[in-house]
Amino acid sequence: MAITTAPGTTRPGRPTSPYAPRPRRAGLGRKLRDNLTGHAFLIGAVLCFAVFSWYPMIRGIVMSFQRTRRGVTTWVGWDNYLRILDDPSFWTAWKNTFYFTALALVLGYAVPFLVAILLNELRHAKGYLRILVYLPVMLPPASALFLFKFYAYDPSEAGLFNAILKALHLPTSQWMQSPEMTMPAMVIASTWMNMGSAVLIYLAALQNIPGELYEAAELDGAGIWRRIWNVTIPQTRLILALLAMMQIVATMQLFIEPLILANGAGAEDSATSVAYLIYQHGFFQNDLNGAAALGVIMLVVLAGFSAVYLRLTAKQD
Repeated sequence: MAITTAPGTTRPGRPTSPYAPRPRRAGLGRKLRDNLTGHAFLIGAVLCFAVFSWYPMIRGIVMSFQRTRRGVTTWVGWDNYLRILDDPSFWTAWKNTFYFTALALVLGYAVPFLVAILLNELRHAKGYLRILVYLPVMLPPASALFLFKFYAYDPSEAGLFNAILKALHLPTSQWMQSPEMTMPAMVIASTWMNMGSAVLIYLAALQNIPGELYEAAELDGAGIWRRIWNVTIPQTRLILALLAMMQIVATMQLFIEPLILANGAGAEDSATSVAYLIYQHGFFQNDLNGAAALGVIMLVVLAGFSAVYLRLTAKQD
């Protein structure tokens, strides 16, 4: 095929095809339709957050400055906060919550990381052991806690933990009936229930570490602990920091463990947490305004932890 360029001259050219792509012209209508489709998918998530997260949060903040008596609502300013701060149970609940969070960071944060390292080093039965570790996560939390309460933490010698202690010729414990053992017992149960998810996240991070780093460390004569300290922890520090923040936020909202294991407050108020105190004010004392004030205080504390975490991770980046 030839294309005429001037009278009496021709030059070869490419054949035109009806299926050849034409220049794309993005008109205003096309862009509008694309944006409408994207916003239509987004509006569902926005509505869910607005109805189930943002509105209750704003409503709780407003209620914390109000008082409702016999159907009449009045503005009382900071009175609910001052009344909550004067309650001795408030300080006991915060002390117990911080104690539980500290124990959870020592035990519930370190154990999943060590288990993940162990599973990553194994050569056989990896899949079976990962399922075994993740299995407690699939159990309903209430069922798992009742299992601990009536089977593992039975104060008699028939309880699982007391039977183990007796077999090792160690003194048995009253567990949830003892004020000193209440928090450690709840941390053990919470760690067993929730560590499966953390283990899988740690495993994913460990498998992304280049093997050459471990080989170089072995050639330099580094043992297993030196390799963990000098290779594993630096290579997974961002995941460690993220899960530490998630651990703090989750453990400070301690509620279901004292509710089931310790029947709420526990012996000598040793299990009273801030979240359980909110539940007690709202549903037992019919003090929804005081419960709202407690919730706002917890929101401010958790927001402070989150701000510190974001500041530290920004510096690391």
